[in-house]
Order: sequence, then C-alpha cells, then structure tokens
Amino acid sequence: MNTTPKAQAQSGIATVEECDAFLAANPQIENVQVFFVNQSGVPRGKNLRRRDIRPVFEYARMLPGTMLALDITGNDVEESGFVMSDGDADRLGRPVPGTFAPAPWLGDDFAQVMLSVYELDGSPCDVDPRHVLQRVIDRFKEFELTPVIACELEFYVIDRKVPEAGGRRGPAAPATGHRSKDIQVYGLRELDDFQPFLSDVYKFGEAAGLPLESAISENAPGQLEIGLRHRADALRATDDAAIYKRVIKGTANRYGFEATFMAKPHNGLAGSGQHLHVSLADRGGKNAFASDDPTGNDLLRYAIGGMKALLGDSMAIFAPNANSYKRFQANLYAPVAPNWGVNNRTVGFRVTAGPASSRHIEHRICGADANSTLAVAALLAGIHHGLKHRIDPGPPIVGDGYTQAAEHGWSLPRDWSKTLDAFEASAVMQDYLGARFHRMFTAIKRAEHDRFLGQVTELDYEWYLRNA
Repeated sequence: MNTTPKAQAQSGIATVEECDAFLAANPQIENVQVFFVNQSGVPRGKNLRRRDIRPVFEYARMLPGTMLALDITGNDVEESGFVMSDGDADRLGRPVPGTFAPAPWLGDDFAQVMLSVYELDGSPCDVDPRHVLQRVIDRFKEFELTPVIACELEFYVIDRKVPEAGGRRGPAAPATGHRSKDIQVYGLRELDDFQPFLSDVYKFGEAAGLPLESAISENAPGQLEIGLRHRADALRATDDAAIYKRVIKGTANRYGFEATFMAKPHNGLAGSGQHLHVSLADRGGKNAFASDDPTGNDLLRYAIGGMKALLGDSMAIFAPNANSYKRFQANLYAPVAPNWGVNNRTVGFRVTAGPASSRHIEHRICGADANSTLAVAALLAGIHHGLKHRIDPGPPIVGDGYTQAAEHGWSLPRDWSKTLDAFEASAVMQDYLGARFHRMFTAIKRAEHDRFLGQVTELDYEWYLRNA
C-alpha cells in the first residue's frame, strides 16, 4: 500500500529507500522489532519477520490506541480517553529515520526500528511523546535558536536472585566473580570487573547507532554510567536515550542479571539520575550560552530562571513514579532544592566548568526512570518560558547547597499527589505540551498513583501485622 500525499509530506518519517538499503546491506536479518515508547517510558511493539518490514516503510504498522495510554504496569486507563470510549481505535506507527539498525543483543539475525504515532489522516498524534517534544522545539524558532541536548543516565546492575534476607544486591561481576559492597566511585577495578558487559554494550550500542562516550563506576556498588554525546537534534538525543535503555537492559539480560533505571533501588545508597545537559545554538551553530563569565550570560541565566519558575508545574514529569521521590536525599548527589550554581554538584541546576565555548546547564533533578522525551520537553518549556519573560534566577549558590537549602527551607516538591495537582492545574504546561496530552498524562498518572497506594506491600506486614 502506498502512503498518502499528506503522509509523504510529513517530515520525520523514514523512507522506503532507507528500508531497502538496510535490508540489502544486512542479509542476515530475519527478525525486526518495531517499537514505540509511550508516556510511561516503556517500549512496546511487535516482532516482525523480514518479509513484513517493508510495508511498515511503505505505509505504516497499525497500533492500538491503548498503547498510548497504559500505566507503567501495562494496564489500561479508561480515564485517558484512549480505551473503550475510543473503541481502542488504531493509529499509524511510522518508522523514525535513522533508527532501523541491528539489535545484536537480541541475536545476530535481529534488527529494530523505532516508530512514531500518527492519526489515520497522516497528522502527528498529539499525545505521542515525540510529537509533544517537537511542539516545544518548534517554539524556539521565534528566537532563532536550536536546543542542543545530551541525556546522561545512571543505572544499577542487579542480581536476579533475591537473598533470603530480602532486598536486592549487585551481581557477581562477569570478569572476576567479585560482588562489590563498596562505593568505589570512579573505581577502575569496578570497571575491570564488568568489562565484558561494558564491551558488549559499546559493541551493541554502536551497531544501534548510539554516540556512546565514557563509562564510569558511579556512587554506589553496582551503579554505572555510560555517556551519550550531545546532539543539536533534541528529538534524536531523546531517541538515543530510549535506545540506550534497550541496549543496557538487553545486554544485561545476556549476562544473566538485570539492569534497572529505577530512581531509588537501594536504601542508604545513591539513586539514579538522568542529568539533562542543555545549551542553545544560534543560527551559525555557535553556543549562545558561551561567555567568559563563569555564571553565564543573560540568556543562560534567563534559561535557569525559567526552569526554576516551571519546576513545580513540571515535577510530575521529572519524577513520574512513587519511587522517584525517594531519590531526593541530601549528600547522596541528588538535588534537594531548585537552586543553581557554577561547577557545583550540590544544586539542582549546575552551570558546568570549562572553556566559554562549552558553557551549558546540567539539569540534575530528573530521575533515570523518567521518559527522556517528555523530560526534555518539560526542560525546554522551562527554558523557553524563561527567555520569553526574561526571568532572573537569583544569585548562584556558592559552597554546600544541601546545608544552605536546609537553612533557608528550600526544597523540591516531594509529594507525588501534590506534583500531579500542580501539573494538572498548570495552564503553562498545557500550553507547551498540548491540551490533550496534558489531560491524558494527568489521568494516567492519577490512576497509577491510586493503584500503587491500593497495594498491600511486604512493608505493611512488617510494620503493622503484629503492631497495629
């Protein structure tokens, strides 16, 4: 079936020529996973045979609308308006350019391609996170600026076997069998222990088209991070983050352990953040934040001012799950307040050190569990808001941001229900992200919140069974 002229006119859809070139260059590929990442950040899709993939590029793959409106456990949320009241109607899943690539962690004969969702008339579906982000990116045209983004995601490797004492622990390292109990931040032995796993991550990630950079042992046993290079295409940068999670999890699976981007998997240890690095490029491609002043120029300060101003409205996206809020603890390298500083990891918004040409902001509040596409959309909404209204962020923090936050009573929103209230009430977020997405996200996360609170957990039994 041929695409309609309207669909052909849409940008951001991969061509049949891209499909044919890939298949010709990769005769070993027999299976292709097509996947879409919904608002909860969970990839969902299908396994197709080689013979079935060209029609996806010629027209589309039909996707049930419920894929757009599932909670993180995969349950329907009728209140979203995308389930029975919509007849669970199909939408079009169309391939994203540049994402048809080998997926060797699944097997030598596997490839993958990311899909983005369109309505049957060919128009972008306004609740697909990729289209939500594109709406915000387009707003920067009025300033003749282009967002430059990198997503930096921490993760833990976890043993699949739960000890009898409960809790979770790191796996025996592939190279040595050692099971680390020490923090050993930036430890090289810890990298050596996991080198077979890391080598495969690099090999598989590069096959998938990821711009992978340095690997480090992070601030807890079993916590790792591999950097992603920044891109002047913010949408592609968040596609990288989604594919990165698939590569990390899939590679861990081959080694017999789990990799998790859960925000706070262990008591008493650092949580996993998703640090969003952002600058703005001018028409000539130069960094518009560049300044010899370490605190940045007016444009950079307005950007921070806007992010601070909209933080309460957007916290439900940066911290989307019940577990997300357990990460925000002082002295564990997670922010606890909406403060900013220069070359300072105790604050929420860090202006990085280095040459003037590299000046950018590291947004440290977002958790690794957040949907990267939506997180960047909310981040850029804040920046655009700050530029438009020339919002002063106030003076930067110097020294220990944790102590100063406690002294002044500054804090991040820490109550999941209240952050959902703030998001729902925000006309500004509705304007930036779109009215229908705003309603749908609120409905899904409220349903998820209520379902979570309705569960009786092991901790309930430990605290209340005998004592109540």
